[in-house]
Amino acid sequence: MVIPAVPEIVENEISESIYARTEALQALRELGPPDLVHLTKSQPKAGIKEIGTYHHVTGVDASSSASLAAYINTLTYLIGENQMWFGKPQSWKITTGIYCCYNAFSRVDMRVEVQIPGGVKYYAVDERGQRRPQEDIPEELWLETYLCGVLRAFSYADEQTNRIIGCRRFNPITSTEAEHRFLDAAERLFFKGWQLGSDPDIQVPNVVSNHLTNGLLHYIHTTGRFASGVNLFEKLRSKEPEVASLLAKVYLDGDEEVKAVSLLYDTIKILPMDAACLDVQAQFCMSKGRDDLALECAKRAVNSAPSEFITWARLAEVYVALEQWELALLTINSCPMFTNQDTDRPKMPQPGRMHLPILTEAVLDELSEDTDPKHEMVDPNLLKLPGATLKGTFLKAYRLLTEITAKVGWDALLRFRSSVFVMEEEYRNEKTAAEQQEKEKTASTTALRGTSPAPTSIRDGSVNGDDDDKKSLSEEDEAAAESATDGAPIIERPEQIVGFSEEVMSGSEDPQAPAESSAKKYTHFQNKRLCERWLDNLFMLLYEDLRVYTIWRADLAQFKQKSKLYRRSALELEILGELAQRLHHEEEAVEAFANCLQIRFSARALKGILAYQEKQKDNRATLNSIIRLTAWNYRWYSEFSPSLLCTVRKLIEEEGAVKIRSIVQSTSLPQPVLDLTHHYVGLLSAFRSSGSDG
Repeated sequence: MVIPAVPEIVENEISESIYARTEALQALRELGPPDLVHLTKSQPKAGIKEIGTYHHVTGVDASSSASLAAYINTLTYLIGENQMWFGKPQSWKITTGIYCCYNAFSRVDMRVEVQIPGGVKYYAVDERGQRRPQEDIPEELWLETYLCGVLRAFSYADEQTNRIIGCRRFNPITSTEAEHRFLDAAERLFFKGWQLGSDPDIQVPNVVSNHLTNGLLHYIHTTGRFASGVNLFEKLRSKEPEVASLLAKVYLDGDEEVKAVSLLYDTIKILPMDAACLDVQAQFCMSKGRDDLALECAKRAVNSAPSEFITWARLAEVYVALEQWELALLTINSCPMFTNQDTDRPKMPQPGRMHLPILTEAVLDELSEDTDPKHEMVDPNLLKLPGATLKGTFLKAYRLLTEITAKVGWDALLRFRSSVFVMEEEYRNEKTAAEQQEKEKTASTTALRGTSPAPTSIRDGSVNGDDDDKKSLSEEDEAAAESATDGAPIIERPEQIVGFSEEVMSGSEDPQAPAESSAKKYTHFQNKRLCERWLDNLFMLLYEDLRVYTIWRADLAQFKQKSKLYRRSALELEILGELAQRLHHEEEAVEAFANCLQIRFSARALKGILAYQEKQKDNRATLNSIIRLTAWNYRWYSEFSPSLLCTVRKLIEEEGAVKIRSIVQSTSLPQPVLDLTHHYVGLLSAFRSSGSDG
């Protein structure tokens, strides 16, 4: 097996990375950062003083101090004598190594310090920076540390945004024995999983919604080890019936739908308000085209967990599938939104230098970086697209909006929006009418009529006295959106909605519409809702995405009509391809990604094309993309990608391992590069995945 090269980030002062990690412990809230490995090196013969270097790593066995010390010991052979150091062969001697691995259960940083030559000692550092000696460290802490290490390896392996420079990524589970140890640790610590936190769309972590359960499902789906997952969750379900929702997901993923349906039926009879089971039911009914049945399940799930985003989002998905657009918009508007918490990224001081060696086995001519993306010319409007920065619940709500837009069009979406939300013009007219009515009412006429003044329909930013409804987009956002519409004649300038939001006009283009037609619109005013501020913002982000996309396609069509070459930089084509993906224009996205790859290699573009190739069942092209992405990952010190492993597993299930190996071998790429992909096939054979025996 090929081992990734070892990156080294040189410190300005020895151990400054250790100090920075210690200071950051109190701010960690999730699974924690990747493991940190710090080395102190010297060259006695050359008279060079000691220097400090470090790199990050995931997937190393952290079940004991001995296993972590063994990793440091391997580094003495890889980057010790005869190391290529910034292009020159040099002989370094590693004198000290410190391995730091965060325990997210107990909120301590487990550290193993190796003296060469000398002994090994370990200790734990808490959030206050205080050490706990090894005599006070129970064995359970190592079990927790091991499990956290495996979960981080799966969670961070395919992270696209904010990738950590100089991070080695290993597969933590390479055999059935390692799997048994992982699942055993997960079983023992399962009911403490809520302590690890959860995805941003979960408000409060619970037994079935946390990083531990997500990691287990991710592992089972990636490797196809459904029988192991069923055995685990069956044992846990005997202790906690709510685990049935996780077991049902494994059954469905393993194509055992009858067992899943029977299990959900039995569980809901016992736990009729189990939101997780109801959500799985709704998702299954939608997959079978029974959106009418999914609607009832989704409604009950919302009633069971009204404060959770996922239940409201599922209900909105059902309404979209049923083409009930207005109800879908109202449901999205009702979604409880949570602030996204970024991954616990390591915060390190500015490095002195970075030594980033290239693995010779991963060298591929087309992967060479002759052009630095940072030096490419990019349209500022593309760099400022805010839709690309959405995360968490806001990203999922935005996807629902784009799905509606892809099905009904922008103009229709705005008509539905104006029919369910209070527009600014309506608000002003209603407010003016209410003020005029108050002026006409004198004290005497009020007394004669025997009625009190009617309350204003809109009060304190709410409709019909509903104080929970908030105002919409701020004036600053309005000004920014107004300036963003310059140069986009195809989409009209947005019109304001209550709360300073803007909306592209889709009805009458004449602003001086007759009073009679306007009065008809106000008759339904009392039944409308105020649009939430965050949803107004998403409408504006969608408008900006559509504006830029429309300009791009219009320019491209114009150049083709004139038989001229349409020139864009590779980075611009990456951004445009992702923009088309966000707006559900798959063919346009693939076209942009392919044009990008003609200029230079781009992992982002190739991953976009790979997803399309999988949908089209183009297995040979899919394998070609996997080979290149695997070599790219090794170039950047990663031997493990769950998404690529899962894709290879599905191909083997369809074609068989022998045929997949033959297709890989038939390519004209260098043999060392092909061997990197053969490693995935061999791993699945070790797990005895479906199709791996033929």
